Amino acid sequence: MIIQNEKQFIAPTYTRPDIVFSHGSGVYLYDTDGKQYLDFCAGIAVNALGHSDPDWVAAVSEQAGLLTHVSNLYHTAPAVELAERLVTASFADKVYFANSGAESNEGAIKFARKYQRMHGREGKTTIVSFSGAFHGRTMGALAVTPREKYQAYFRPLMPDVRVGEFNDLESAENVITSDTAAVIVEPVQGEGGIRPATQAFLQRVRELCDLHDVLLIFDEVQCGLGRTGYLFAHEAFGVAPDLLTLAKPLAGGLPIGAVLMTDAVAATIQPGDHASTFAGGPLVARAAQVVFDRVSDPAMLAHIRDMGEHLHEQLEGKLPQDKVVEIRGMGLMIGVELTVPVAPLVPQMAEQGLLTVGAGEKVLRLVPPLIIDKDDVEQATDIIASVLEAA
Repeated sequence: MIIQNEKQFIAPTYTRPDIVFSHGSGVYLYDTDGKQYLDFCAGIAVNALGHSDPDWVAAVSEQAGLLTHVSNLYHTAPAVELAERLVTASFADKVYFANSGAESNEGAIKFARKYQRMHGREGKTTIVSFSGAFHGRTMGALAVTPREKYQAYFRPLMPDVRVGEFNDLESAENVITSDTAAVIVEPVQGEGGIRPATQAFLQRVRELCDLHDVLLIFDEVQCGLGRTGYLFAHEAFGVAPDLLTLAKPLAGGLPIGAVLMTDAVAATIQPGDHASTFAGGPLVARAAQVVFDRVSDPAMLAHIRDMGEHLHEQLEGKLPQDKVVEIRGMGLMIGVELTVPVAPLVPQMAEQGLLTVGAGEKVLRLVPPLIIDKDDVEQATDIIASVLEAA
C-alpha cells in the first residue's frame, strides 16, 4: 500500500526498490516484513553514527522538548556552540549554516562572487569546476556539475562556468585564469566514482588560486567529517581552502549544511546577502553537536582508518579479480570499479541483506556507518563476493 500510494501522491523523481523500511538500530535497517539489512549505504554517507544512536536520540528528544525553531530573526545557543566547534577544529574563522549540500555550495558560490566584487574585481565572475564533479542539483550547483544527464533539460544554467579535467595539472592551469572568481573541487569525488584527488593536483590548484586572486572552495559534503579517516578530507593533502562546504553526516540524518570560511571572505558579507528560514535551527544544531563531538574524537578517526584498511583488504582478498578494475578511496569511503554495470547488482545484494549504492555506471560505493566493526566488514564483503561471482 505504501509503494502504491507513493506512486499516486509523490512526484516521480526517484527510482526506489520495493522495500519499505520501518526502523533501524546501529548498522542495521529493518523493513516492514521484519527483514534485517546490513547498511553499507548509510543514507548516502549520512548516518555516520548508524541508526537510532542513543546519545543522538537523547539530545534530539531533549532539544525538541525545549526549542525547535524560531528562525534566524533571533539568537539561539545551539548554532553558536556548533559553529564554535567547527571553527576551532578547522582553518575557518566563520560559519554560515544552510539545510543541505547543494544549498551550502550555492552559498559558497555567492560569497565568492561577492568577495571579488567587494575587492573591485568586476570581471572576476567565472566559477571553475572539474570533470566528474557533483555539487548538487539546484541551479547554481547544477551549473558546476558537468553531467549531461543532469543538465540537459534545465538549460540555460548559471553562466560563467568553466570545466577542467580532474587531476590534470595542465588543464587546471588552462582553466584557472584572471577572470576566475572561485574554484570548487571535491578532495574525494563521490558521485564521480569515489576518486581521490592527487596531492599534486590540489597543491597546484591552490597555487593557481593564489596567483590569480581566486578563492578555493572544497566541497566536503560527502567526504568530510571523518568519512576519510580525517576530520576534514583536505587535511590528508596538506592544502587549505578559503571556503569549505559540509552537509550529509553533520546532523546524523536531520537536514543541515554549512559553509566554513576565512575572515577575509566573511568580512565582505553583509546582512541580507544570503539567508535561510530553517538553517542553523536549534534542533538540528544540537543533533550536529553530538555527531561532531563523536567523529572528531581521535579514537574514532583511528577506528575509521583501521576499518577502511580492513575493508580494502577484504575486498582485495575476496572479490573475483576478473570482475574488478580497481578498488580505491580513503577511510570508509570506498569505490569498487567493476567490469560490469553495478545497477543490477545492488538489488541482488539487498536480497542477501546488504544495502549498497552505485557511484556511476560501474562503481560500487561503500559508505557504511563509521561505527562498523570487523564482523560487519566481513559479512558485507562475503555478500559482495557472492553476488559478483554469480554476475
